[in-house]
Amino acid sequence: MSAASSPSEFRFEKQRVEATITASSGQTTRGFFFTAGTGRHDAGRERVGELLNGGAGFFPFEVHDSAGTRTVLYNRAHVILVGLSENEEERVPGYAVATRRRVSILLSSGQHVVGFVRVYQPEGRDRLSDWTRQPEAFRYLDTGDGTLLVNATHVVDVSEVTEP
Repeated sequence: MSAASSPSEFRFEKQRVEATITASSGQTTRGFFFTAGTGRHDAGRERVGELLNGGAGFFPFEVHDSAGTRTVLYNRAHVILVGLSENEEERVPGYAVATRRRVSILLSSGQHVVGFVRVYQPEGRDRLSDWTRQPEAFRYLDTGDGTLLVNATHVVDVSEVTEP
């Protein structure tokens, strides 16, 4: 096989994951993330949460609209919320045993979101305040209707609420 036709060692298979992005401008866009076939920290495919927390700056997002299909580069710092088409948090190691807390979150956009967060810490360090100190910028929130990734830099306040 010639060098011109051999696959690049830097090329890897990507999968498309449907999502909705809400930006700090208030704009909401539906489209697709491109994730790797394998995750950075486990054997499964890469999660959108891993992609968003994997670096700073921009990420590609495929948009289908009246202008056609195009790829937009979004700045992570200006993404407030990501609505996912699947509950990928279930693939996070420790999901089944992590402490689950029902919360209300006020975002910098003025939007309130309510749902469940999981605190991936040992017993005694699994309070809501421990969740707020996690290093990841994008954190999962299970609303019951779907899974959101909330950008912690856009969280104004978070409080634990009693279950209905």
